[in-house]
Amino acid sequence: MPAPLVAFIILVFMLCGMALGLYLRFVLPEHHTQADSKDILMTAAGMMATLIALIIGLLVTSAKGNYDETTASITQSGAKIITLDYYLSSYGPEANEARELVRMATAAGIERIWPNESAKGTDFSKMEAATGMAEAYSKIRELSPRNDAQKYLLTQALQIGADMMQSRWMLIEQSQTNLPGIFLVVLSFWLTVLFIQFGLLAPLNRTALSALLICALSMSCAIYLILELNNPLEGTLRFLALRFIKPLF
Repeated sequence: MPAPLVAFIILVFMLCGMALGLYLRFVLPEHHTQADSKDILMTAAGMMATLIALIIGLLVTSAKGNYDETTASITQSGAKIITLDYYLSSYGPEANEARELVRMATAAGIERIWPNESAKGTDFSKMEAATGMAEAYSKIRELSPRNDAQKYLLTQALQIGADMMQSRWMLIEQSQTNLPGIFLVVLSFWLTVLFIQFGLLAPLNRTALSALLICALSMSCAIYLILELNNPLEGTLRFLALRFIKPLF
C-alpha cells in the first residue's frame, strides 16, 4: 500500500478517535471525566504518548539509516563505474568491448531504478534478473594481459566488477525493507486510543482542537516519512535521490 495512503488512513483513525472522545464527553456521566477519573485519563494518555513517541523516534532513526545506506551504496557504485571505465580505457583497445558492456549495464540499471518520473516505482524483479554487469565481468576475465601494467589494471578491474555485483544485491535487499503490517495496525490502534483520551480531556475551544489537529497531522507525517525512508527507491524520496544521484552515473 502506498505510503501517502497509509499515512492518510492513520490520520483518519486519529481524527475519528478524537471525535469519539469529544462525543463521549457529552454522553458519559460527569464524574467519568472529573477529579480522580481525569487524573487516571491524564496518566494513561501520558504513558501512551511516551510509548508512541519512543517507538516512532526509533523507527525514524532506523529508516533514516536505511535511506542513508542505500544512498551511499548508489553513490559508491557511481564512483566505481567511473573508476572501472578508467582502468579499462587505460588497459587498451582490447578492453573496448568490455567498456561498452559496462556502459550498457549502467544505462540499463539507471532505467530500472529510475524508469521515469511518472513510473510507479522500481521494478525489483528486473533488477534481480539483470545480467548486464555479470556479462561485462565475464568479458573482463577473458582479457589476456601482455605486461605487468595490463596485469595490474586487469586485477583492479576484476575487483571493482566483483564489488559492483555484490553492491547490486546489497542495494536490492536494503531497498525492500518493509514494516510488518501488524505493526502498523497496532500503532494505529495506539494512536486512535490516545486521541480518544485527548478528546475526553480537551476543552471545547478552537485553540485546543487546532492543537490536536496539528498533532494528528504531525503523527501521520512521521509515519509517512518512516514508510518513505524504508523504501528509498520508490515514492517521493526516489525522485529526490534521482535529482542528486543520477548525474553521478
